[in-house]
Amino acid sequence: MLKGFRDFMMRGNVIDMGVGIVIGSAFTAVVTGFVKAFLTPLVGVVVGATGDFSSSSWKVMGVTFPYGEFLNVLIAFIMTAAVLYFCVVLPVTKATARYLPKKPKVAKRPCPECLTEIPEAATRCSACTAQVQPLAFPVQR
Repeated sequence: MLKGFRDFMMRGNVIDMGVGIVIGSAFTAVVTGFVKAFLTPLVGVVVGATGDFSSSSWKVMGVTFPYGEFLNVLIAFIMTAAVLYFCVVLPVTKATARYLPKKPKVAKRPCPECLTEIPEAATRCSACTAQVQPLAFPVQR
């Protein structure tokens, strides 16, 4: 029983996921600090306010609606998403496309016997082993 648990915990995926969560929480703190220290005050400069809308509210029939706190959270979310996209997602996507290009897909066709997808240059179906005529011949080098 404990051996199975040990094997589960020592799998690479579980350890990678744990490391990812710890790094993710640390990165969240960095991004949140950046948004609070630089981006939220910048919004305040642009709109001519302090950048802190937490005290903003309106009253209707004696009921207070503190919409300012929601605005602060919404601005922080949008800015955090923008920072993550432009500083993490976009560079990683471009680096992946540059250094790990996708392999070209092999043209496929259905097998006339079992209708399994097989490469056009195949002479035998891998599923039913039927002999098939190739549609394209591979280039010999």
